[in-house]
Amino acid sequence: MPHRLELTSISKRFPGVLANDDISFAVQPGEIHALLGENGAGKSTLVKMIYGIMQPDGGEIRWNGRPTVIASPKAARKLGIGMVFQHFSLFEALTVLENIALGMDGKIPARELETRIRDVMGIYGLLLDPHRTVATLSVGERQRIEIVRALLLDPKLLIMDEPTSVLTPQEVGQLFDVLRKLAAQGCSILYISHKLHEIRELCDTATILRGGKLVDTCDPRQETSRSMAEKMIGAGLKDIVRVPNRTLGQPKFVVSGLSTIKTGHFEVPADNIGFTVRTGEIFGIAGVAGNGQNALLDALSGEIRSSDKHAITIDGHPLGLLDTTGRRKHGLCAVPEERNGHAAVGEFTLSDNSVLTARDRLGMVVLGLINGGAAKTYTGKVIAEFAVKALGPGSTAGSLSGGNLQKYIMGREILQKPGVLVVSQPTWGVDAGAAAAIHQALVDLAAAGSAIVVISQDLDELLALCDTLAVINMGRLSPARPVGEVSVEEIGLLMGGVHGAAEAHDAVPA
Repeated sequence: MPHRLELTSISKRFPGVLANDDISFAVQPGEIHALLGENGAGKSTLVKMIYGIMQPDGGEIRWNGRPTVIASPKAARKLGIGMVFQHFSLFEALTVLENIALGMDGKIPARELETRIRDVMGIYGLLLDPHRTVATLSVGERQRIEIVRALLLDPKLLIMDEPTSVLTPQEVGQLFDVLRKLAAQGCSILYISHKLHEIRELCDTATILRGGKLVDTCDPRQETSRSMAEKMIGAGLKDIVRVPNRTLGQPKFVVSGLSTIKTGHFEVPADNIGFTVRTGEIFGIAGVAGNGQNALLDALSGEIRSSDKHAITIDGHPLGLLDTTGRRKHGLCAVPEERNGHAAVGEFTLSDNSVLTARDRLGMVVLGLINGGAAKTYTGKVIAEFAVKALGPGSTAGSLSGGNLQKYIMGREILQKPGVLVVSQPTWGVDAGAAAAIHQALVDLAAAGSAIVVISQDLDELLALCDTLAVINMGRLSPARPVGEVSVEEIGLLMGGVHGAAEAHDAVPA
């Protein structure tokens, strides 16, 4: 039997970068095949060529044993290649049915399309009402739309790009059931994920890329998550080192009755949030994307001010009425989720971006004048200690890759040694080695007496890093519990929930 998909010596070059360098591997019919590699390894470029978004500069693609040129995504779909992207392309004001119709290559009468949708959902257990408006759906339910849209094409190869990054543990289990059922029917699946324990649970084969080259093809069930991570980064992975027998101090950062006003049609505001973080404690907030995390970060950092000065206190000092500058003067630093344009200005140099947040704490502005030397020295320290790949403090933020910009932003805030640090998605887009270094820096900062709040969608990250954990859902925060006392299943149930509708709406109407 011929391979479903076979790549031979595939290469792709961009100005100054060899993104894919002589890559060869094959995917069998009915195989769940993982494609692994850190950011910049070449995964996205390779997948875009398989899906027809771009063309290889060299090498050959074979489909069912025959040499093939995949000229466009439409041509890929015609062959039987479907793709579910990491970032959904859905119109929130439209229904499930209307969104699926927009994604079909040919025009299908609404009644016929709805029948086909219900048939697919019934076969694979993807429960969803075709007439629900997307804005009322959870992230997991939105992903089902993308999956159903791909399955309507009866794919022979389904590409999944980071499919579990926004799902609860229960939703992950449901997705795996669907993928196994597809594979059993002969559909090949190319599965991209950074969650290596999921790769070991789900996949038959793993192809590992590093720096645009293929470094290994292995059976993930015969590997450990650590061994695969080390192949991905080409080095040993360091464990988090903690101070033994440490004790947490007195309450340092106290939030009480914190709410924000809904400003956008689909935005989820923070709703009466309260928690306490002690000296030396790392407090984690888990949650599926879109549950009020951004509003909470803005309210904690001072971008949104409270009407109650006591809604936020540090060491008993009320900060609720202060803006970001006022809160930074009292020892609070923050890192928002969106690094481009929010955490850093792309057109500014790294030194100038350091001035934006560290000017008062580190004396970079004296009598209204910027001390350029101090800014450059500090920025050089951040670059060195956090292994930021940049030409120097004069590099613009926009010239850095996403992962390197994230390392700079995290280093810029951590090295200020704030009394309180609030971070959202601290390791978004960085490789496993850099993520371990950031985690260690956060642990060291807490050990030095800071109170840290980590808002993350990565449950594994929170469980490894935090002392205490709470879950945000629809803008409300669950009671906080020590990490050692909660199970993944409990956290998943708290993370779940249907946005704006009752659970009963999940069922497909008869």
